[in-house]
Amino acid sequence: MKPLIGQNLIPGEKHFRWRAGEITRLEAFTDAVFAFAVTLLVVSLEVPKTFAELTSAMKGFVAFAICFAILVQVWYEHYIFCRRYGLQTLYTVFLNSVLIFVVLFFVYPLKFLFSVVVGGFSGGALATHPMEDTIKISQVPALMVIYSLGFSAVATVFALLYRYAYKQREQLALNEYESLCTRHALINQIAMAALGVLVAVTAIVLPLRLSGASGYLYVLVGVYYWTAGTIFGKRETVVLERMQAQSASTSSV
Repeated sequence: MKPLIGQNLIPGEKHFRWRAGEITRLEAFTDAVFAFAVTLLVVSLEVPKTFAELTSAMKGFVAFAICFAILVQVWYEHYIFCRRYGLQTLYTVFLNSVLIFVVLFFVYPLKFLFSVVVGGFSGGALATHPMEDTIKISQVPALMVIYSLGFSAVATVFALLYRYAYKQREQLALNEYESLCTRHALINQIAMAALGVLVAVTAIVLPLRLSGASGYLYVLVGVYYWTAGTIFGKRETVVLERMQAQSASTSSV
């Protein structure tokens, strides 16, 4: 049996050449920060001493699962960017530092928001604390603004990273398909940043009793990616097929 040390166990993308080599110190540091952020989301740092404490802690499982999924999504986006472009400049180090700062800063607002949301939708059955003691109606707009600005900040950092990669497309030797994918990724992140701002503004503008409904606008995330995926996917397919046809005609000469 061949040793696995040094092998790339996770296959790259089929039509996008990964330019990164071994895991860099920057990626390793970022992974450690994301791991630490996950520990801040755990239901309880102490082992329950009674069954009542255990059941109380388990009520936070659904909120933890949602927050965990969001953090994993952000981590994976960062992982793909690093593997695709392998950029190690002062600018990318700075943006990476801003990203992990934002992630760490908004871990608790993220956990608090979804604890409130899950507790509310479950009628208090999955609330770790009495709902009337957790948040007041007058505080809901501020909570939505805090979360939405964090959402927008993460997307903005990724937009800046993809914009930089697109500007460096010649130095990175990106082909037409890879350049198009990079531009589409940039557009996606700009759209997400704009959505975060939209939700924050809506939470402020809506009447106080309806301010929490601004969160329903995040349904547009799925709508956007389905629409953009369809449109961008067709464009990428056309470019890819043209490149493959040109490559085939060249090799046949």
